[in-house]
Amino acid sequence: MARKPSKRYQKAAAMVDTDKQYALTDAIGALKGFPAPKFDPTVTLSFKLGVDPRKSDQMVRGSVALPHGTGKEVRVVVFATGDAASAAEAAGADKVGLDDLIKEVQGGWTEFDVAIATPDAMASVRKIARVLGPRGLMPNPKTGTVTEDTAKAINEVKAGRIDYKLDKNGNVSAAIGKSSFEADKLAENVNALIESVVKAKPASAKGNYIQNVTIASTMNPGLALETGVYSKA
Repeated sequence: MARKPSKRYQKAAAMVDTDKQYALTDAIGALKGFPAPKFDPTVTLSFKLGVDPRKSDQMVRGSVALPHGTGKEVRVVVFATGDAASAAEAAGADKVGLDDLIKEVQGGWTEFDVAIATPDAMASVRKIARVLGPRGLMPNPKTGTVTEDTAKAINEVKAGRIDYKLDKNGNVSAAIGKSSFEADKLAENVNALIESVVKAKPASAKGNYIQNVTIASTMNPGLALETGVYSKA
């Protein structure tokens, strides 16, 4: 039996025109005008893309540095040894190691948000691909998380770089900030992610690439955005 929406959610839903595509500034204004919960909601941007997720040549994935971060403290682990491990520790990695860290993950520990690895460590890290992969934590060169420069990768991630990846239903979603962010900062983060997703369009994708974009905050209804030129990308 479906749970009845809270009174707060119902009030927020009554403020949304479901037949309308909102200008970004209007959508952000509406989000910030919703009845406030007892926490700072995360704002998420979701895309419905005109690609076939079953085809490997139509995979969409990438990373982008949000100008104002996500408002979330990012926990980073680094699989590395030697100088790269020392650099990672100095850059503020939450945990650094290789064989010992892999054993922890094999034992069920996944209390981190991003995993970074050096290229030579990847042979060992692949042992835990079945643990990291489904959680979106597997290091990947395309997202800058397989690199010799572990310090740079850590700094970028902690400063606000996010990764995104197409799901099996042809959607891409990513957190772009908190409701408490100033409206212009949320808008700049939104535009940065949209531009990145547009650039990530596969060469084999045909027709309408970005079919719709929705912005939403935690435990609140979403608002459809005007896609404009992006819908023709």
